[in-house]
This record gives sequence, C-alpha cells and structure tokens, in this order.
Amino acid sequence: MQANRTTLIYVLMMTLVVVASNILVQYPLPWTLFGINLGDILTFGAFSYPVAFLVTDLTNRQFGPKTARKVVVAGFAVAVLFSFAVASPRIAIASGSAFLLGQLLDISVFNTLRRQAWWRAPLVGSLIGSALDTLIFFSVAFAPVFVVFGPNEPFAIENAPILGVFAAEAQRWVSWALTDFGVKVLMGLVMLLPYGALMSTLRPMPGVEKAAA
Repeated sequence: MQANRTTLIYVLMMTLVVVASNILVQYPLPWTLFGINLGDILTFGAFSYPVAFLVTDLTNRQFGPKTARKVVVAGFAVAVLFSFAVASPRIAIASGSAFLLGQLLDISVFNTLRRQAWWRAPLVGSLIGSALDTLIFFSVAFAPVFVVFGPNEPFAIENAPILGVFAAEAQRWVSWALTDFGVKVLMGLVMLLPYGALMSTLRPMPGVEKAAA
C-alpha cells in the first residue's frame, strides 16, 4: 500500500512537470547574455523539463525500472494530450516521441550504471536521455525532412547566424536545439543536488537492485 501511494506521488510529480513545461515553453527568456538575445532561442520550459529526468531516476532508484516505465508512460499520456490540445499535430508527435524515448533510454542507462558511483547513473542517464530527447523533438518538429508529419514552419527553417552571434549559419531550429541541450546539461548537473539529498530517504526497495541488474 505504501509503495502504491509513493508511486502515485511520482506519477503526480511527473504530470506536474509535464504540464508546467508545456505552459512555460510559451514564455521566452527576457534577457540578453554575451550579446545573445536569449528570448530568440530559449523559453522557461527548457529549465523545468529536465526535472522529469529527476522524477524518473528517483522512481527507478526506489522501485526499479518496471515502475519507472509506468511513471514515464503516465507522463507520456499527459504530454500527448496536452500537446494535441495546444499545439499542431506535428509538434505533439515530436513532443510525445521525444519524451517517451528519452525517458526510456534514461531508465536503461540508469540501470546499467546504478551499482557505480552514486552520481554516475542519474547524471549519465539524464544526459544521454536528454540528447536523444533534443534530437528527436527538434528534428521531427522542424527539420524539412520530417514534413510528412505536418507542414514546415518557415521561420524555423530560415538560415540565421548560429545562436544569433556566430558567422556560421544554420536553420534556426538548430540553434534552438543547441541551446536547449545546453540547458539540459546544466540542469542535469543541478539535479544531482536534490538526488543526492534524497538518497538516504528514498532507499531502494528490497530486491530492486538485484532485479534490475
């Protein structure tokens, strides 16, 4: 019963992160850094979304991969429903696919490294999962080759200086992807703080580490 209640808490936390990120992605950052207009390449959603990897990793640590996948599927369902309600079908497909595959990869990598140094599994898992998440979302959502999922966004595929400051140019969605992944790397490091602080409280359930090996 206690395990069911705790799992429900993880599901609610994942739902909150997904909903919050879908709302915050509508709000660009209002600042400039090193001559880069952050509002052109980043939204507040980039900072909230990586918390989903923390939720997945804590679930995985405490209850194992099977329960972690259930929490991810719940988040996936919310992500798809919310995205289809507020965005185009192409963005919804990109968002749902990126979330699901990125989180499942995180679970797999975490399990492979869970017996090593305490920080390695959550950090490496979240970074590799984030890389896949970023690649899938931005390419499916904006790259012309994926036009089968919906019409291209003209602004996204226009050439512009990378990050708005470099001489080299690329389609705008490339800069969006680069900055998004950069934030995920930063947040992956930051999320080690709450993960480490909760380790002594959220201990693995009996048999979890053996079953996940």
